[in-house]
Amino acid sequence: MILTDQQILAEIEKGTIVIEPYDRSCLGTNSYDVHLGPYLATYRDAVLDARKHNEIDHFEIPEEGFVLQPGKLYLGVTQEYTETHATVPFLEGKSSVGRLGIDIHATAGKGDVGFCNYWTLEISVSMPVRVYRHMPIGQLIYFTVQGDVNNYYNRKQNAKYNDRTDRPVESMMWKNQW
Repeated sequence: MILTDQQILAEIEKGTIVIEPYDRSCLGTNSYDVHLGPYLATYRDAVLDARKHNEIDHFEIPEEGFVLQPGKLYLGVTQEYTETHATVPFLEGKSSVGRLGIDIHATAGKGDVGFCNYWTLEISVSMPVRVYRHMPIGQLIYFTVQGDVNNYYNRKQNAKYNDRTDRPVESMMWKNQW
């Protein structure tokens, strides 16, 4: 079941959902709007290797915006730091963003109970489009969990994305044992 605005507010008051910075005007009927942070990143190599650490270069989005190009993967980050301790957060693109041909995630739209960080965005575009820091980029939707949780993400020994950072984080696939 998806939480409504009243339920999201109740979870924020209990401290089981944390959003920083929080702006009441970003709370929708059953979601919370998040914004594009000031940093983007791109991979250094033209060919990525799933078994190796693929390094990225960070850069700041200038005040006049930055034009994203098709055929290139950009890693972005939300302006908002979030914590989710009792629900499952899903990040979806806003319809207005999708209508500009911007996808904000390829596969990583679901968070875990216990995820405490900024969200890294996997941004691709279907045509050139200028984006700006702080523009609305997505919305968080919270789903209830049935049953107890034994393995909160922020307590997992092998969690690869627990280090708090306000910059996009590259794939850590290379840390997996396979």
